[in-house]
Amino acid sequence: MKEAEIRRLLAANLFCVLSIILTAVVPASFWDGFTVLGTHLAWLCICSVCVSTLNIILHLVLKPNLSPKRSSFAHKISRFLKCCIYFFMSCILFHAIIVLYGAPLIESVTETFLFAVLLSTFTTLQCLCMLGPNIQAWIRVFSKNGATSIWESSLQITTMCSILGAWFGAFPIPLDWDRPWQV
Repeated sequence: MKEAEIRRLLAANLFCVLSIILTAVVPASFWDGFTVLGTHLAWLCICSVCVSTLNIILHLVLKPNLSPKRSSFAHKISRFLKCCIYFFMSCILFHAIIVLYGAPLIESVTETFLFAVLLSTFTTLQCLCMLGPNIQAWIRVFSKNGATSIWESSLQITTMCSILGAWFGAFPIPLDWDRPWQV
């Protein structure tokens, strides 16, 4: 059983990596002048949409959480709306944190918000797919030794690495503002 779960988790993560690579390669064949750096806003949108869609599809196909599901339509709609609100709140929170860490407040609001959406896609959306809008489950998973399954451990690792990667990727930038290529 555990080996099968590891294979399913590996396949899911490989699909996610493949989708990110494809978002950098496939649009260039359809869109003249597309580059990840040259058209970064479009790439952020494409990457967020592709990763979001893939995460939702993988969650529906693989069904990693075995929690008891209520079958009422009203419960499913309520849960979906809560997930949408939580995702939007995480985008706003990440945007505020990014601005507090030094991103321009007004000049680059689109770039900053799209980066916040991408970061929310890699962190919050996966948590919402796995754990739903249950705050107690989130606290349990992200507390010390709170993960009870391999999927929750992967969720911890992916979320923490996404946040740390975003921070480590941006942290040396303010050190070189006197360089002409950054002005």
